Amino acid sequence: MKENKIKLDVLAIMIFCLALLVRIAYNLTVARSYYPLNDSAAYQTLAFHMLDEHCFCGYPDISTVSRGPFWPVLIAGISLIGGRANIFDRLFLSVADAGTCVFIYLFARDLFNKRIGLIAGLIACIYPTLYIYTGWMYTESLYTFLLTAICYCVFLIQRKEGKSKLLSILCGILLALLALTRPNGIPVIGLVILWAAFFFRRKHMLLHVVLITLVACALIAPWTLRNYLVSRSFVTISTLDGTVLLGSYNDKSLAYKGLWINPASVYPQKFKRSIPGCTAICEVAQEDFRKDTAIQWIKSHLKQIPRLMVYHLSNFFTPYTGESDMPLNRFTSKLSSKIVLKMSNTFPIAIFLLAALGLVVTLRRYWRELLFVYLVVLSTLGEALIYYGTSRFRTPIEPLLILLAAGSLWWLFQDAPGTLRWRINSLMSTRTFSNNLREVVTNTKER
Repeated sequence: MKENKIKLDVLAIMIFCLALLVRIAYNLTVARSYYPLNDSAAYQTLAFHMLDEHCFCGYPDISTVSRGPFWPVLIAGISLIGGRANIFDRLFLSVADAGTCVFIYLFARDLFNKRIGLIAGLIACIYPTLYIYTGWMYTESLYTFLLTAICYCVFLIQRKEGKSKLLSILCGILLALLALTRPNGIPVIGLVILWAAFFFRRKHMLLHVVLITLVACALIAPWTLRNYLVSRSFVTISTLDGTVLLGSYNDKSLAYKGLWINPASVYPQKFKRSIPGCTAICEVAQEDFRKDTAIQWIKSHLKQIPRLMVYHLSNFFTPYTGESDMPLNRFTSKLSSKIVLKMSNTFPIAIFLLAALGLVVTLRRYWRELLFVYLVVLSTLGEALIYYGTSRFRTPIEPLLILLAAGSLWWLFQDAPGTLRWRINSLMSTRTFSNNLREVVTNTKER
């Protein structure tokens, strides 16, 4: 038994090292000349203001509620240790993303078996849709790491039947960090509660979900209080929902097949991407106004909404939609960029097909273990339909798609109960038994 544990640990370390090597190679080739723009520059600015002025400020001495605090805090901490060159931030994201690959391996190993887990982990190591975001300094890689960790944590809580309070506390901490990274982490807390509702007869499970929720809310509450003190409004994590909605629901977005359009280019006379010197109170008012404008557009274009939803769904499942300031889009002439871009446009298609098959063939046997995974996937898909579709929004569930794809490999190549080989063997055994029985009956009649 000890030897098996050592081998499993070695596999996890091997996957982590291989994944980290791939991500470092990407950052030293494709993203070598990267510098922050747009959102990544905003996160870096917040971090540097925390270091220089000890204020969570978008502008000097002006507090902001436009972003979640966790990623800027991490950038600030990394800058204190390694300096302000963004390569250190990208290397940190590479480490986090390598951790995501390990979680995929552990999840598939515990759900199916060690061999399938190893294959899933190796796929994650080289899967471009995961590592391309480590060179971007947005929150995708960090958010994906935390969400995958939460899914695996919920799986362990269910498998151990809620016997470990430490797991529940850890899950609550991870949920809080997820929400403090991006505000759409808040609904994941609701998904945990919904997941627990399916096991309402198990009182010990419900007690642990209460513990998870309390820990998460207790860690989020101080930031919500801080937001109220600076904005005089209830802002759980951050604003910008109005900007996102307005960029998603306008005439240009409809013309460009559901892509997000900067409100400043849609309404140049009324809106700017940011107002210099805008306080937290100003930001809340600005976002409310943009949200109201978007809702008015929706009400006046109800007939076009179904078409827009189709665009959102199509963009969500497009292998690679890209962003203007991503390394792959900014340094297109590099050979490394061309290779990774080709991989980004082809690899996801295979994962989509395998994940779809895996969803069907594992549903009967593993639906309880994968219930929370289903909820997370459906929730993410719902967010894309409501806001806008892009392959970037699919990133948090890519590890879960790889897990479902691993389920299809389990069904195709293993001989455990429920697999294809098991069904074929069972059918052949049944036919053999029927033939033998028929032969016995025939011989008896002849006698």
